[in-house]
Amino acid sequence: MWIPFVGSEAISAGSLTPGALRWNHLALHPGVYVPKNAEQTLFTRTVATWLWSGRRGVIAGRAAAALHGARWVDDPTPIEVIAEHTRPRPGVVVHEERIAPDEIVRIGEIPVTSLARTALDLGRHLPRDIAVPHLDALAAAIGVSGIEVADLLERYRGARGVRRAREALALMDGGAQSPKETWLRLLLIDAGLPAPRTQIRVSDGFREAFIDMGYDEPMVGLDYEGAHHSTKRTQYVHDIWRAELIDRQGWIDLRVVAEHSRQFILHRVREAFARRGFTPPPSPRSAGRS
Repeated sequence: MWIPFVGSEAISAGSLTPGALRWNHLALHPGVYVPKNAEQTLFTRTVATWLWSGRRGVIAGRAAAALHGARWVDDPTPIEVIAEHTRPRPGVVVHEERIAPDEIVRIGEIPVTSLARTALDLGRHLPRDIAVPHLDALAAAIGVSGIEVADLLERYRGARGVRRAREALALMDGGAQSPKETWLRLLLIDAGLPAPRTQIRVSDGFREAFIDMGYDEPMVGLDYEGAHHSTKRTQYVHDIWRAELIDRQGWIDLRVVAEHSRQFILHRVREAFARRGFTPPPSPRSAGRS
């Protein structure tokens, strides 16, 4: 993995000549270089942004979540950094805001927002439907919970975006195994249904399977199935015995794919509830809107 470097420091150290720097390297930011053939990964771009800040910035947001181990952060994602005002740079979002020493950790040499501050910032600065999948991924990777962020919510009470952060953090669930699973869970909640339980274990005493999410009382579950469920033979074979196991244990397991519309998904869920004679209680969110 290529690590970005400060060009003037490499020249001063004698490891590069000005000509070699100019001809063989690419400037990701003013004064910060990588070899021209280097892959521009999220990590590479994160290090470059920190160097560009004069090593004074604190990596935040989605890039911080990725450094903490969260998945589902794409390489082109803008790098967020808490720093003093600088000229705008493509692919960089600078947040000029306060941050306390106890909200900063170091991952290697790089100062990064703590887990709690990272979660707070994800909820503050991103729209809910973008923030929650990243919060789910952070919770899945590290186990951070809304309780751990409570002190920061109080510390920054009244700051921009805190109200939005409270909503996103209340929806965080580390049981989501993909952004699409988060999308499906939010779809159910936004329709006024109670929040489903995630990663439901089903076992016959010998084998076990996990349903992505569902409702225990009517035994209605939902699984979001990506393309690999139909294109990989081993996955297809696995799904056959898995479906039989879940069915024998009394669950109605609804499989959702990308082509299914919101209306179709909700129709199937309500139809499954009706088959079980179950009327779901209103969710706290829908009750609050009435």
